[in-house]
Amino acid sequence: MGKITGFLEIDRLEEQYEAPEARKRHYREFVMCLSDDAAAKQGARCMDCGIPFCNNGCPVNNIIPDWNDLVYRGQLREALEVLHSTNNFPEFTGRICPAPCEAACTLNINNAPVGIKSIEHFIIDTGWDNGWVVPRPAARKSGKSVAVVGSGPAGLACAQQLARAGHAVTVFEKNDRVGGLLRYGIPDFKMEKHLIDRRVEQMQAEGVEFRTRVMVGDGAIDPRITNLSAATVPAARVLADYDAVVIAGGAEQPRDLPVPGRDLAGVHFAMEFLPQQNRVNAGDTVAGQIMATGKHVVVIGGGDTGSDCVGTSNRHGAASVAQFELLPMPPAEENKPLVWPYWPTKLRTSSSHEEGCARDWSVATKRFEGRDGRVERLIACRLEWSDGRMTEVPGSEFEMKADLVLLAMGFVSPTQAVLDAFGVDKDARSNAKAPTDGDQAYRTSAAKVFAAGDMRRGQSLVVWAIREGRQCARAVDEFLMGSSLLPR
Repeated sequence: MGKITGFLEIDRLEEQYEAPEARKRHYREFVMCLSDDAAAKQGARCMDCGIPFCNNGCPVNNIIPDWNDLVYRGQLREALEVLHSTNNFPEFTGRICPAPCEAACTLNINNAPVGIKSIEHFIIDTGWDNGWVVPRPAARKSGKSVAVVGSGPAGLACAQQLARAGHAVTVFEKNDRVGGLLRYGIPDFKMEKHLIDRRVEQMQAEGVEFRTRVMVGDGAIDPRITNLSAATVPAARVLADYDAVVIAGGAEQPRDLPVPGRDLAGVHFAMEFLPQQNRVNAGDTVAGQIMATGKHVVVIGGGDTGSDCVGTSNRHGAASVAQFELLPMPPAEENKPLVWPYWPTKLRTSSSHEEGCARDWSVATKRFEGRDGRVERLIACRLEWSDGRMTEVPGSEFEMKADLVLLAMGFVSPTQAVLDAFGVDKDARSNAKAPTDGDQAYRTSAAKVFAAGDMRRGQSLVVWAIREGRQCARAVDEFLMGSSLLPR
């Protein structure tokens, strides 16, 4: 490494945020990218530790020490090439990945880890600003065609890799715009959607065809979370028209809360609430939009989706926002000698929480109550956890005012209509059953049908979706051509 003692001399520098009161007035991104000088210094903190655990901590196996060193030396175009060699869309992960690589950083054993995510953000934004990100069409066409069902990160990564291998790729998306849950699941203040649009333009120049408002399969879709204007194309037609099919949709079936009062107006899934605001930000008119303005909002679920509901509610001008989590409050700091280099369980406070939110743990909702068919309050209780089991604390029942309740308790499975239409075998969690290695990698039980991302592994991170999309593309290329030069 160019700065052998950099980790001893230079402190970690976090990306700066716009102040909460200012950023709550808009839906734009508010994280400020590092300057050239700051990025170089942060790259200098990389230790050249010999065994870069960060590579294994990163699901796409980013070659992190190499591009850290290149950033330190000011060789930014070379750093971008190294970054793109393992990750098709670092502008997505550099914004919304929780950075398991940083948890695995050797420096994290007894110090603040290298700011890997902020350096990644810096590299890719610099690349776009300088016009270094350009289409890379295949030199020769294979004569083979592939249908990719779903345009989230797994589908996009798979489609781009296959197009660069020379195949004719068509991506089917049931919504009106490309991006899947990147487009309609992640708020604009975390990731603006022009980032997706410019990648779509790049992929179109590489030969990828996008067909939006098309639902592949024969089953019904949930009108609360999916564009109602989607046309239906039978799975049999897709199988007949293409040499291979990749199903790469997201985990869109939300976990419900079957308690008394669930049917009251004002109790919604998070994925009813969040996409509407994204559509409005894009210029659409949403009739009957669910608004938190002036309401007492309760978000049930302590994960990222719940945090997104908190941030959106704050921007609507909610009277108050509270968030409940079923599990106990995690420790403020992890026990590093016990958990490193693995992803630790610890208290995480998001930027949305900093904007205003009352958080509570070990809370179970027992019922919703209201008047004239609309929710007005929820009744909850405290929980006691022992040996992984929860019991209600006697006499702990309490009431909370709630004009709007948002259920953000995770997702149980991908859209079953797609899996059923192709007739693929499922695992115990109702995902497409497919291995990840061997000569049957990413292949389902149905002939020439592959599966990747949430459709195969269940609800997961964007970075895992990109990994699976890339690996699935190699498996498809091998299936079509007998061998593949695509990286795995």
